[in-house]
Amino acid sequence: MSARLKNQLSYFFFILLAVLAFYTVFQDNDMAMVAASLKKIKLPYLLACAAVALVFTMMEGVMIWYLLRALQGKANFAGCIRYSFVGFLYSGITPSATGGQPMQLYHMKRDGNDLSASTVVLMTIALVYKLVLVLMGIAMVLFGFSVLKENLGNYLQLFYLGMFLNTALVVVLLIVMLFPAFAQGMILGVEKLLVRGKLLKKSAYRTDHIHRFIQSYQNAVQFLLKNKKQVAVVILATFGQRCLVFILPYIVYHGFGLKGADALTVLMIQMSIYLAVDMLPLPGAQGITELMYKRAFRDIFTLEYVVPSMCVTRGISFYFLLFFSIAVCVVHYVRLRAGRG
Repeated sequence: MSARLKNQLSYFFFILLAVLAFYTVFQDNDMAMVAASLKKIKLPYLLACAAVALVFTMMEGVMIWYLLRALQGKANFAGCIRYSFVGFLYSGITPSATGGQPMQLYHMKRDGNDLSASTVVLMTIALVYKLVLVLMGIAMVLFGFSVLKENLGNYLQLFYLGMFLNTALVVVLLIVMLFPAFAQGMILGVEKLLVRGKLLKKSAYRTDHIHRFIQSYQNAVQFLLKNKKQVAVVILATFGQRCLVFILPYIVYHGFGLKGADALTVLMIQMSIYLAVDMLPLPGAQGITELMYKRAFRDIFTLEYVVPSMCVTRGISFYFLLFFSIAVCVVHYVRLRAGRG
């Protein structure tokens, strides 16, 4: 299957999933009432949400720029901001957000950045993101379990699944980084078993790819050990970045003129939704995110505003950013074409 056909199938699946998600979420709602409620949100709060969403995305670019400078001595700031939107776009349209980093790496290499440095930077940011997400999840379980139990309902099991998958991934990545020889032996051993079971064909390319994967993480370990200050800054920045997107529903809450809910409770509920759906093999976690939002925020926003608030929160934190990312990529492509012409 050609790369072009794969991309076309990905776009088709994304659009199909979006249509199904909207149908599932809105089928039991009076759309006239939803539209009427949406008109009640105050414009300054809507603009604040858009600004927060953009800052959230661009903060990844700032971290890429910060780490690239530490590794290769220089980095183009505007280019690094663009990489963050490239990552958001392709993460949003591919299952389990698997397409974001490869496309970021492609753009970074094309712009003349060192391939090894770019790989280490993206791996460091990905590991820190997962680590921060897991630590925030553990903190919620230890200190805010009553909030989760009260608001998530049956979706609490999905939260547990998300915690397990994210924690397992962090553990696997740490094993690869701290015990590379053991990890490589395990991965190659599993590959041999799959080949013997005729589930995979023998491939020298795949074996070489495994070796390069392990080497990349060894390089990441060396960077982490040599640049502890930079890593600490990225951890703090990632925590702040996550809090930005988690606080969006609280801004929307006040935008509708509602009062009574505290910011920490809203942040925890939104955080639990993100953690629950983060590893699901659905482009943009469409459908399940909206359904979980409706249940989790039902008591906070009340039945009148829960769907309108979901439209604003999800619309800005995902769909608005998705189309903004497309615009960034299109503008960059047009400039490249004009430069070549």
